Amino acid sequence: MTESTAARKPRRSAGSKAAGTTGTKAAGTTGSKAGTDAKRTTGTKRTTSTTRTAAKKGSETELVQLLTPEGERVGTAANSPYAEYASYVADITPDELRGLYRDMVLTRRFDAEATALQRQGELGLWASLLGQEAAQIGSGRATREDDYVFPTYREHGVAWCRGVDPTNLLGMFRGVNNGGWDPNSNNFHLYTIVIGSQALHATGYAMGVAKDGADSGVIAYFGDGASSQGDVSEAFNFAAVYNAPVVFFCQNNQWAISESNEKQTRVPLYQRAQGFGFPGVRVDGNDVLASLAVTRWALDRARRGEGPALIEAYTYRMGAHTTSDDPSRYRHDDERAAWEAKDPILRLRRFLESANHADEGFFAELEAESEALGKRVREVVRAMPDPDRFAIFENVYADGHALVDEERAQFAAYQASFADAEGV
Repeated sequence: MTESTAARKPRRSAGSKAAGTTGTKAAGTTGSKAGTDAKRTTGTKRTTSTTRTAAKKGSETELVQLLTPEGERVGTAANSPYAEYASYVADITPDELRGLYRDMVLTRRFDAEATALQRQGELGLWASLLGQEAAQIGSGRATREDDYVFPTYREHGVAWCRGVDPTNLLGMFRGVNNGGWDPNSNNFHLYTIVIGSQALHATGYAMGVAKDGADSGVIAYFGDGASSQGDVSEAFNFAAVYNAPVVFFCQNNQWAISESNEKQTRVPLYQRAQGFGFPGVRVDGNDVLASLAVTRWALDRARRGEGPALIEAYTYRMGAHTTSDDPSRYRHDDERAAWEAKDPILRLRRFLESANHADEGFFAELEAESEALGKRVREVVRAMPDPDRFAIFENVYADGHALVDEERAQFAAYQASFADAEGV
């Protein structure tokens, strides 16, 4: 895999651009209410949790944004409510910006190829990240090499940032391995299928980091649906009480499979952190610069021993929850169309073009690299062995079990029936 040109930022000292330990100044508004982002029309007109909360408090939900959907850089003025976060990307170079764009384009291309391979029967399942590239690439590039990442099963962009070859992500979804990479090689844990448990894993690891006296940080990814799991609340509490150097990164993509935000929470998710005693920030998850800046801020304070933080990346799942899902059954096309106008890749491209940071040669070269990546993914996956159909019966019991033996025999007979049918 070709390494991105978006270099990691060096660690800042305790006295540099890292103020804001209370987290209460998490940004302002950007001219439009954040609640309108999630407006849905699935049968009856529903009010979003954001709008509902704003109506109660008489104010808008705060959303950190440094790059508008039109590609305009904002929040850089000294009196801006985003100024503290903007300082973390103030010195970002054109080369780094092109690197972030490249990361998002190649991640999306890989994701599209994996979806196509599943549809062709090469993978058993796939969880697409389409639409969430900015949240993942921005936060992933904010990590240092010695930080440790605990993903769910959709963090393909973060895996890319951590140097995990994308083809290694596919073995588990093909059923030929239980992960595909050594977590300690990249400080990137194996994908976690159990919803929310990785938040506890990350908290425990972060507590160990603190006891070891290291200055590295830990980041745990989960979705808005996982925020309803008890494991996540327990992780918040442990992290707060023990001042663990962990950042909780929630990608709020508006739908927990078919459950909307309104059925998950009565308040914006980032506000939950207040009840546990640490700061929470809502960031425009389709803005790669804001995602990068806010995550740098949160990881810096964690490394300095100032404890956990919660980042809610407000974004949208453009595709299905997984390839076994049909989103047309619970949401309308007009909702997706509204979010397509905020596409994270198009947003950064507009900025690159308007600032003369990239020319047509750059985009053409990237397109060729993208196609080469798709071809390599196809070739690698099709060269993988077929899954062992009987492996599921192994290691259920240490000494075997009569019922498992019976089930194995029944399954073998079922498989043999296909061969008999073909021979007829």
